[in-house]
Amino acid sequence: MARKYGKVNASLCWLALACLVVPMFASFFFDDMFSSISYLFENPAMTDLGWDAVGYGMYTSGYSVLCVFGGLVICGIMLDRWGVRITGSIFIALILIGALMVLYAIKSGFPPEKSLKIAYVGCMLFGLGSEIAGTAVTRSIAKWFKHGPMALAMGLQLSIARLGTALALVISPRLVIEQANHVYSVTEVAKPAAFGVGLIALGVLLWAVFVALDARFDKIEGTTDKVETAEEDKFKLSDVWKVLGNKNFILLALLCVLFYSSIVAFKKFAGSILIPRFNIPSEAAGWMVSMLPFASVIFSPVFGMLVDKKGKGTRLMIIGSLLAFAAHILLAFAPAGVPFFGYLSMVFLGFGYSLVPAALWPSVPKVVPEKVLGTAYSLVYWVQNIGLLSFKMLAGVILGSAVGEAADLAFRQKGAVEVELMFVGLCIAAILIAWLFARSSDRHPELRIDAPAEG
Repeated sequence: MARKYGKVNASLCWLALACLVVPMFASFFFDDMFSSISYLFENPAMTDLGWDAVGYGMYTSGYSVLCVFGGLVICGIMLDRWGVRITGSIFIALILIGALMVLYAIKSGFPPEKSLKIAYVGCMLFGLGSEIAGTAVTRSIAKWFKHGPMALAMGLQLSIARLGTALALVISPRLVIEQANHVYSVTEVAKPAAFGVGLIALGVLLWAVFVALDARFDKIEGTTDKVETAEEDKFKLSDVWKVLGNKNFILLALLCVLFYSSIVAFKKFAGSILIPRFNIPSEAAGWMVSMLPFASVIFSPVFGMLVDKKGKGTRLMIIGSLLAFAAHILLAFAPAGVPFFGYLSMVFLGFGYSLVPAALWPSVPKVVPEKVLGTAYSLVYWVQNIGLLSFKMLAGVILGSAVGEAADLAFRQKGAVEVELMFVGLCIAAILIAWLFARSSDRHPELRIDAPAEG
């Protein structure tokens, strides 16, 4: 007899998951497609596109703009009122529309100011679509695997999505071959974007398959396309004030924005940092920074199980923040031209990238009441996007002011060190916040923040 999760065959659930992971995989790829080749934007004379580091930083920050200014509120309202199929379809389509705008802007041949504006708007639409589609995917998995291995399904979705980042970091330097004293055409620069649009188009097709499967699921289960816990997840202004008055929640939100900014903003400019610091080609830089998503795929579930069984999540947050600090210290001050230190820093950063999220996200339900948990997560994502928007733009400004119009290695190294000092500062602040949260956990044992999972 076929195995079932509730009334639905398990094989159908896994087929639905396969359809859900591809749009997120494609979204992660497109978001990081320029990370390992960001050196293209150090000097506007390097490409016919004509973008500089400041412009590239502004472009990447566009991802978070609409999320910060109301996007997450819209997400909660639309998911609650219209359900996953309609809402998800709207924002999956928005991912494709935004990506197509970015591709058009790059290939158009417009002056840099005009192409950058179009790409910025495209990135805004892409970012909003990705964030809300991601929420729809998570809720869909919770629905389909309510009577099955939900944690495993969610873990697999996140791991496969992060492999999209890894693919971008590795394949982009192969699509845009590094050449000395070469001016890259818009066609060359657009290759990663064109590849990413193809992946997103495939994701849209598989989302359409999922919509049909989801309608069938509702007929079998006798349910509707609405999340059963939607009422408690609605974003309410009164809930915002309750959550914002929670000291432990504030500490978690601050740790989230500081820690993630030190890694996500770094990834966006990885090529501009690793290549001049360690005198390596762009392909090597791509492989080097791809250690981050690969480490996360492997070790995040392991550390998650460790938190479940042993507890001590606040201590793991401190350790992870210290590892990120050590990584950025190496990136800033290790001897130049020695790739070993680059790889070592990625090992430290990879472990930190796995440790902190594995302990941070399960801590949120321990510090806020269940009825405001949806609002709490929305606020964390909101604060996180504010930080990502700000620090990606700031990184671009720092690199742009240091390098200027010069392509000399010394200026590029100077810019890399200066932007790394910003990341070091973020890590120091993250360590302090993690320590304060650990002290709060010790003072409030009734919250069981550091206790193993029950059962």
